[in-house]
Amino acid sequence: MEHLEKNWQIAPPTTAEASRNLKQFSRIAKQLLFNRGISKAAQAEKFLRADPPELMDPMSLKDMDKALVRVTRAVEGHERIVIYGDYDTDGVTATTVLVTTLLALNADVRGFIPNRFDDGYGLSFEALDELKKNKTDLIITVDCGVRAVEEAQYAKKLGMDLIVTDHHTVGEQVPDVVAVIDPKQDDDFYPDKNLAGVGVAYKLASAIIDKHKPVSIKKEDLLDLVALGTVADLVPLVDENRYLVKKGLTLLQTPRRQGIQALMGICGIEAKNLTASNISFSIGPRLNAAGRLTSAMEAYKLLMAFDVQEAGEQAIHLDNINRQRQKITQEMLELSESIAMARDENAPILYATDPSFNPGVVGLAASRLLDKYYRPAIIGAEEGDVIRASCRSISEFHITDALEECSDLLVRYGGHAAAAGFTVKKDMFPLLLDRLQTMATEQLKNIDLKPTIVADIEVKLADLRPSLYDFITMLQPTGYGNITPVFVSRKLTVERSRAVGRDRSHLKLTVTDGWETFEAIAFRQGHWKDKLPEKIDILFNFEINEFRGKKNYQLNIKDIQPSEM
Repeated sequence: MEHLEKNWQIAPPTTAEASRNLKQFSRIAKQLLFNRGISKAAQAEKFLRADPPELMDPMSLKDMDKALVRVTRAVEGHERIVIYGDYDTDGVTATTVLVTTLLALNADVRGFIPNRFDDGYGLSFEALDELKKNKTDLIITVDCGVRAVEEAQYAKKLGMDLIVTDHHTVGEQVPDVVAVIDPKQDDDFYPDKNLAGVGVAYKLASAIIDKHKPVSIKKEDLLDLVALGTVADLVPLVDENRYLVKKGLTLLQTPRRQGIQALMGICGIEAKNLTASNISFSIGPRLNAAGRLTSAMEAYKLLMAFDVQEAGEQAIHLDNINRQRQKITQEMLELSESIAMARDENAPILYATDPSFNPGVVGLAASRLLDKYYRPAIIGAEEGDVIRASCRSISEFHITDALEECSDLLVRYGGHAAAAGFTVKKDMFPLLLDRLQTMATEQLKNIDLKPTIVADIEVKLADLRPSLYDFITMLQPTGYGNITPVFVSRKLTVERSRAVGRDRSHLKLTVTDGWETFEAIAFRQGHWKDKLPEKIDILFNFEINEFRGKKNYQLNIKDIQPSEM
């Protein structure tokens, strides 16, 4: 399947009332604002400035007062503190935020991130035993722990206090610990429920800094880490997250941490031009790769590095791990695709398991399979008598709800609508698949399964002016929940085209409507090269391409369709 046809959906036009309220903006700018839920001038000005939300006081988070008292006691009593993180970028940056803060108070603190392969996700009994052996007095979790009810009980039995900071959905029972800081608790009235794990850790760090006022650190100094973790974790870039990321990007554009500076160099990113997209597609994957293949402590070491040479070596190391991750992902995708297609190419859920699959990469392979076929995908690593699997799903099929209905067959599971993970005994796997396939067959029948791409507005090439680009930059940081503006232009002629890239999988082209002409790039669409129709419609982002010091406006094409004649 070379090209998966997509549905294009153009957002509804601005209402007359919103248009009047936003009269100082151009037609296209009005539509872009309206599509982002903004219909009044004051709202628009606040959004474009990325003003801080009014209620950001960390002390308004439930249990923050209890956490602050316990942390203060630990610092003043020279107790041994461990910051216990998760192994993705969100968890690594959150760990770094709190370790950095407590070091500024001369606390006895260290970071600990479990190994995906040895310890599994979140708090584990084995890790708690190890921390007790190392005479740990207080554990503070970041980006994990809110569902670790039994593990929390075990920590208490071992004589260690526990503070949980997390942003995941709370279970039926909250762990019995000193404090649980998670804005998603039912009785927590903090207004922003969408903070990333690093955002919640930053709230605790802010409260600590406000109370103790260390000379060597200010709250704002941590926002570069907050921006990295928030963007990489795909939480909505609106409200407080938008404010934190915008401030953090400013810090990252003049990086002070040696590790981040070295990683930007490896990625070929000029710091002053850094955007949220650079975090999503370059920096984040390299930080994540360590936790997927080796240990997330490698990424933590990079962020904590003070020595230039050490930072440079660690950045090269992470880049090499990421290259290895890319190779493994591609190989796994090819093998899992061949397994899935050989089993049943028309199955509503595509699945593949194999003993050779790396459990740290199965989610990436499942995501690629979904992208190619637009069907739910399950990829599992066979380990002894169990299968550890990752699932990626389409909007028409809630994968975690489906797993919930099969919970009697599963060792453990968790996730949300579009992504989930589970562990199942091998002998239960066929029955699990049978149930899931039956559910998917029923729910997806009579649905024309095509991915839908939503565009902001249809434009003429003449609309693509520098003033529009300048307005688009004011919408930054863009990402999940505040996507980069998407446009549609129709009936364009292709003047030139050529396949580019190492494997000729991308398409470089020049398009015109007879009056205006633009250069364009269409990544992963090289298959169009020899079959471009006379006229095309394109769905695209409007951006600047910088090459060898020269800047040009270009169209970044997300999809191509033949024009209706």
